[in-house]
Amino acid sequence: MDTEQIEHDPADVSTEEETAAPPARRRAAPAVLGRLAVVVVVLAAAVGGVWATSAVTRPDRTETTTEIPDLDNAAAQVAPGSAAPVNATVEGAPAAQTQPQQQPQQRQESGGGDLLSQWAAKVSDVTGIPARALVAYGNAELEMRAAQPKCRLSWATLAGIGRVESNHGQYGGAVLQANGLPSKAIVGVPLDGSPGIRAIGDSDGGRFDGDPVYDRAVGPMQFLPSTWARYGGGYNPQQIDAAALAAAKYLCVGGRDMASANGWWAGILSYNNSVDYGQKVFGLADAYAKAAQVVKVS
Repeated sequence: MDTEQIEHDPADVSTEEETAAPPARRRAAPAVLGRLAVVVVVLAAAVGGVWATSAVTRPDRTETTTEIPDLDNAAAQVAPGSAAPVNATVEGAPAAQTQPQQQPQQRQESGGGDLLSQWAAKVSDVTGIPARALVAYGNAELEMRAAQPKCRLSWATLAGIGRVESNHGQYGGAVLQANGLPSKAIVGVPLDGSPGIRAIGDSDGGRFDGDPVYDRAVGPMQFLPSTWARYGGGYNPQQIDAAALAAAKYLCVGGRDMASANGWWAGILSYNNSVDYGQKVFGLADAYAKAAQVVKVS
């Protein structure tokens, strides 16, 4: 098991597409934390581990939860680089015209958002993903389709990551609210150099993770504060629209094609350098995409 790797530098992935990749994403890998937690509290999963949850904006005090979002998600038996999941796209919605912190009601006023909401409601029915989370994943796909069309990132891949990382913003009993914020913050364990965990000192003064000593991964897509500063656009990492868009930008870095087998795996392994993690995301993304093929938005 990959108990030593808790963050990944995209340059470590040996594909041609990674030559223009950014510095290390510096995020806590839930796959690793979950496997470490099995030693301490008898847990086993590719996400999860022991997490802390509290106030939404600045979690100054924490309580521990042992819920594991992806315990029932099987890893797809797919070799890295051999295939990519079905590349579903948002059905019937125009290019995004919104900012990530906006609520669905505001999207409807900006034009086209009503179609995105209709699509999300229908896909929610066939996938079980909260419609509010699907609005975020779909909007991020549309944003990248407009900004970097060659990336070909699918909402389904973002949904697969979101499921593994935080159960679509519902980790530890949180409820994903209409404004895109979970009812309680999703914050990872301190990266304090404990066995199997790399030590990463505080980079944000505790602004996002509530820890002035060590960094912790934050939000529905689990970014470290230092990486969020680069990809988050000044928004709250707990807000699922902002988190999904930041993840999309991260996955599309360097001109990567997320619809190709090599590109997809390079992107996912840069997000979390664990084959087991990648196979879980693959299985989820592929299943979501196939389920959504029946959805039509008029």
